[in-house]
Amino acid sequence: MDLRLPRPRLSVPSGPRRLIAAVAAVAVLAGVGTWSAVASEDGGPAVRRTDRMMDTGGARIDTSYFTAGDPDTKRPAILIGHGFGGSKADVRKQAEDLAQDGYAVLTWSARGFGKSTGRIGLNDPKGEVADARKLIDWLATRPEVQLDKDGDPRVGMTGASYAGAVSLLTAGYDRRVDAVAPQITYWNLADALFPDGVFKKLWAGLFINTGGGCEKFEKRLCAMYERVAEAGKPDAEAREMLAERSPAAVGDRIKVPTFLAQGQTDSLFPLGQGDAIAKAVRANGAPVSVDWIAGGHDGGDREQDRVEGRVDDWFDRYLKDDKSADTGPAFRVTRTGGVDSTDGAARKRGASADAYPGLESGTRAIPLRGREQTFDNPAGASPPAISGLPGVGGSRLSQFASLGVGISVDFPGQFAKFDSAPVRDDLRITGSPTVRAHVKSSGDDAVLFAKVYDVSPDGKQQVLPSQLVSPLRVTDARQGKDVELRLPAVDHKVQKGHHLRLALSSTDFGYASPNTPAKYTVSLNGDLKVPTAPGVDTAAAPLPAWVWWLPVVGAALALGLLVTARRRTTAPAPDPALAEVPLRITDLSKRYAKSTDRYAVRDVSFTVEKGQVLGLLGPNGAGKTTTLRMLMGLIRPDAGEIRVFGQAIRPGAPVLSRVGAFVEGAGFLPHLSGRENLELYWKATGRPAEDAHLEEALEIAGLGDALARAVRTYSQGMRQRLAIAQAMLGLPDLLILDEPTNGLDPPQIREMREVMIRYARGGRTVIVSSHLLAEVEQSCTHLVVMDRGRLVQAGPVAEIVGSGDTLLVGLAEDIPDPLVEKVAALPGVASAVRADDGLLVRLDGTEHASAVRLLPELVRLDVPVESMGPHRRLEDAFLTLIGGTTA
Repeated sequence: MDLRLPRPRLSVPSGPRRLIAAVAAVAVLAGVGTWSAVASEDGGPAVRRTDRMMDTGGARIDTSYFTAGDPDTKRPAILIGHGFGGSKADVRKQAEDLAQDGYAVLTWSARGFGKSTGRIGLNDPKGEVADARKLIDWLATRPEVQLDKDGDPRVGMTGASYAGAVSLLTAGYDRRVDAVAPQITYWNLADALFPDGVFKKLWAGLFINTGGGCEKFEKRLCAMYERVAEAGKPDAEAREMLAERSPAAVGDRIKVPTFLAQGQTDSLFPLGQGDAIAKAVRANGAPVSVDWIAGGHDGGDREQDRVEGRVDDWFDRYLKDDKSADTGPAFRVTRTGGVDSTDGAARKRGASADAYPGLESGTRAIPLRGREQTFDNPAGASPPAISGLPGVGGSRLSQFASLGVGISVDFPGQFAKFDSAPVRDDLRITGSPTVRAHVKSSGDDAVLFAKVYDVSPDGKQQVLPSQLVSPLRVTDARQGKDVELRLPAVDHKVQKGHHLRLALSSTDFGYASPNTPAKYTVSLNGDLKVPTAPGVDTAAAPLPAWVWWLPVVGAALALGLLVTARRRTTAPAPDPALAEVPLRITDLSKRYAKSTDRYAVRDVSFTVEKGQVLGLLGPNGAGKTTTLRMLMGLIRPDAGEIRVFGQAIRPGAPVLSRVGAFVEGAGFLPHLSGRENLELYWKATGRPAEDAHLEEALEIAGLGDALARAVRTYSQGMRQRLAIAQAMLGLPDLLILDEPTNGLDPPQIREMREVMIRYARGGRTVIVSSHLLAEVEQSCTHLVVMDRGRLVQAGPVAEIVGSGDTLLVGLAEDIPDPLVEKVAALPGVASAVRADDGLLVRLDGTEHASAVRLLPELVRLDVPVESMGPHRRLEDAFLTLIGGTTA
């Protein structure tokens, strides 16, 4: 959150003055620039940020530049890009962290996004890639950036999805790039959107909508999309256009150390895309490390903290030449399965290997039973089978498979199936299964969708790992043709007694199938070949000597625990006295990862009562988001306690069913109506339909007739209200809203205010985090103000805004900084900062703290006082409470 309050004037020592002058000079040369300092939460060096628009020749690119520490120290540089549809603001936190770790970091909004101009080119070498190369040119001019030679900065690139691809492309086109760390990205965009000649229509449509509509793209791209969408299949020109904008086009030139994190729940850029990247870079002789994370474009846990930690270590090794940096294993995969009985969270653990196994390691033949089968491709390809719902990250549908819940649907008469015998032992599939088949069609072409299910012993439950399917277009199929079916790459455990089922369907929800009715006949020409990657589960190394002491140490520890206390294997008992209190936070603390003394939140305590609309305020780094994440059970506190209606909060706590949250925006299917999106979301929770209270939530949200329209027709304000309605489903007693007015215009903000007030009016409670102070003042009844992880003040809005300990001193003329400092040092004064209307003076509550005593002291100092009285704006109160630290 970026709080844009009136900036206090600072007295700057001569050294920093020179730095500011240098930054200003560069800003004049490169475009409009603004400079700010971001306070460090842990007492470390402040992060300096400079914003400027850079003219790259084809567009004006909005950038932010981050450094920390001694400005005279040479350091490597890192470029961080954003995902498709985002902007540079999405990666600001990572940029600040890397700056504090000793890097010069440059972020930017790609063409057509954020404040940058130009049309979207999908990483056109003459567009987005050329922009990135211009940014490297600029880094080479910075005095604090380490150079390998003139014009060649030591530089790495990272980012997810769209940004991951541009990092690989830039490395291929520009030899100055020294290391890359792309995540959930693509190797060949043509293969990603047109796999085996089948049009991935849903994802392609989401691309266009997320980009702001066809007119926001280069004209050639827009025309290509419309042509392919109308035909229902790609042509050679479309494939060529996307392929030339893909890293594969310069694959033989990408020769830099590459850390690649690819998503397991990703129907857009599946693991096969990452496999192609890894093989190409390794073939060029560069170091490669591959990490299969739990999440992806279809949802799941992106493991952001862990992945960013590995990225940092990777750059430490290959940009700072720190040979002690632990870059981790050559291959790692996160395995999710089952539920932790202590906290209700899905279990995750990592498996690793010393070498990347690829997708076909340790193949095992699994015989399949089934005769030749004939099935239909229905007219209009409807109804389509459902393997998953691409792009629905917020509903967690894609994570259900790892917990043994299947949501796929194949319609009778529209698919063939072939079953294996039950497996005798647990089987771990790691990679892409394959099978050969004979396909015959009553038409010229056949389009098939292949998937392998994990079927329970009773046959009642079948799970599609990661909800993934492989499409295949078989051309000239009238006479029959032998084909190899390559199934989706997954990491999935098949339990003993389960069996595998190969299903070949004629339709799928996310893809375009021929509209002409046809009959397909399929038989198999061999066994299903399943990769097991045996090297990932290698035998343990010989046990070191200390292991033999474990039984003795374990017994001693167990005895100690029995003597001192029976540790918390269950949640703390409910507190009956708080059964009607929506929220009480007591002495809450959370340290930063890998730190023993750096706190994101420290010793925070406050209580929220029924019917309150509580505003959570604070500058960047205040700890607001960390507090909300702990409140929602997403992360554990290191100390302190959170109780909701008397129940202690921990991941998976049952009382969380009484909490609704809107934190990072909801993912909606654009072609479905608002009502259909909400019904689908609630169905995914597994709770009874009558518990949704859908009509009541919709009435409060006030969407009216818009509920029947497709979400793609919604304005930003309507999407926000639909997201709020989703958070309200079930009418939770405690509703948490993080920046609900982001991107809204004033009328929409006013409507959102009324939504919050209506919701709390029924005796429920709302917590809202927002940077719009005037709006908070009008919609909230109570406030909690945080700064640098600590609670600054809590109480009713009227009390904080109109408190008698803060005075607004009107001035007849401006006064110099030394005089402001003298006022701040007066007896009874806690702080004095500039404001638009004069000077804000906060009294410290001692016997000297009063307006009567202050006035003569101001006169004695020759302060030109024109007026004095309590201030009345929340903006002023906020500025006073945090001492003017707003950057």
